[in-house]
Amino acid sequence: MSTASAAPVVARLAAAILALEALALLALAGWQIVAMAGGDTAELPTAIALLVFTIVAAVGVGAFAVAVLTDRSWGRSGGIVAQLLLLAVALGALTGQYAHPLVALALAVPGAIGLILLMRAAKAAHQASAE
Repeated sequence: MSTASAAPVVARLAAAILALEALALLALAGWQIVAMAGGDTAELPTAIALLVFTIVAAVGVGAFAVAVLTDRSWGRSGGIVAQLLLLAVALGALTGQYAHPLVALALAVPGAIGLILLMRAAKAAHQASAE
């Protein structure tokens, strides 16, 4: 299989990972709403701000997924940054007093897979444009 024929498959897989991550962020936003409604927040304004940031992140990651699917370089770049941030959060979940290794693993696996796929998609797009 040549790089040119593999590029759309790799891009579709990378877009799928990003779309799943966007859905996970929306699920997190739903969980935050339930926590706020149940009174499980110390500071309501802070909880609302976190909810807004989570929704903005979901929309952004979803936009990256669409951009990767439509072969836009900014989607791959933004997706790579999102994966690096996800890996940083996974590292934070792995360390410290309140470490959760399974949470860290659940975050790190899609982050690493997404990063690899996005880098391969970027390389394939570069090679296709050089031909």
